[in-house]
Amino acid sequence: MVVMETEARERREAPKKAPPHLSGDPAGPSVTEREPRSLLRGVMLGVLAVVMIVPVYLLVVNAFKSQQQILSSPFALPFTGLTFEHMAAAIDSPEFNVIGGYGFTLFLVVMVDVFCILLAGPAAYAIARSLKRRTQLVLLYFLAGTFIPGAAVIIPVIYVLREIGLANTVTGLIAHDVASTLPVSIFLFAGFIRTIPRDIDHAATIDGAGRFRTFWQIIFPLMRPAVVTVLILNSIGIWNDFISPQILLSPSSGHYTVTTAIYAGVSQYSTDLTKVFPNLLLAVAPVIIFFIYMQRHIISGLTVGAVKG
Repeated sequence: MVVMETEARERREAPKKAPPHLSGDPAGPSVTEREPRSLLRGVMLGVLAVVMIVPVYLLVVNAFKSQQQILSSPFALPFTGLTFEHMAAAIDSPEFNVIGGYGFTLFLVVMVDVFCILLAGPAAYAIARSLKRRTQLVLLYFLAGTFIPGAAVIIPVIYVLREIGLANTVTGLIAHDVASTLPVSIFLFAGFIRTIPRDIDHAATIDGAGRFRTFWQIIFPLMRPAVVTVLILNSIGIWNDFISPQILLSPSSGHYTVTTAIYAGVSQYSTDLTKVFPNLLLAVAPVIIFFIYMQRHIISGLTVGAVKG
């Protein structure tokens, strides 16, 4: 008893050890070490913000200026001489036809998203629920498609579409875009499905549900965060795509996306900045608004399947 009281008194009288981040212990950084890191992080974030904000700022303020104001003071706010004449002309312009390109681009986005979900969902479910090594090799095969630049395969794609009779057609463009969105979509879906307990599949099997019904009626509704993320990323990518529609759809097809419509007009009026800036603003405004509104869904969808458990 006396020994226990002596040990307790020694522990109480022993000097308390300071936390590592305050005592300068090697196990953790000190306050003086963290301050330069925080300062460097703040500077880097500030530079990155400026690099990203300045082009958008120039695009917005110069869309409502005259040609002389744009050339003389491109960074100045249009407090005087503010005009919506050029923006109205851009909306009604038959050369650019950006508003007309909205409809076709939106149709393209919807079709690619629908076919991508229909194909990537079941494929990812089969990969995620299989324990065979060759199935994981299939996933690696799909991931290999993410390392191939789209511009590098566009010429072979033209020859393939020509052989199957889909060259210079909207169907061929949709098929190409669906194939290009499948690798990332399957990867995200498979990672998310692995976080869903297999007991749900077993319970559905006991109730008499097949694999197809189990996925679409039970697993797929649980994949909402991953599905929203895939839809957002694919939609922004298809909306901003220029190379595929420009090469796979010739001007004779009569179909223009937002980006190809802008290119067709800018190539003719590249020196008339009162036509360039308003049309560029019309092209990127929907994407910026859409991304700002949906960015929290993108972040949550990318991180929700990162940790299993």
